[in-house]
Amino acid sequence: MMADCYAENTLRYFPEKCINCRRCTQVCPHRVFAEGNNRAERVNPRACMECGACAKNCPAGAIEVESGVGCAWAMISAALRGKDMDSGECSCGGPESSCCGTHEEEPCSCEGK
Repeated sequence: MMADCYAENTLRYFPEKCINCRRCTQVCPHRVFAEGNNRAERVNPRACMECGACAKNCPAGAIEVESGVGCAWAMISAALRGKDMDSGECSCGGPESSCCGTHEEEPCSCEGK
């Protein structure tokens, strides 16, 4: 039995550094962060696909992630399923606005393994 591909990731959040600019909530394709009263809240860390958008857009350095790891998994999974990442027929399971741009609900490619 393989582990859930998003159960462990490299996302690290340091809320004490957060200046509440809300950029992470705006750029994350999987809604890992949500607006909080005084700082962003990490509400769905397992949804992180490690694209790095949050860390690159955080002016306070409150977020660290090894970008590319989760995206690489999505590409490998697509190849194994005979799908093309650029055609829109493959999805990492995110909403239509996510990096994969799915047009229908498709579960995470690692579910059930």
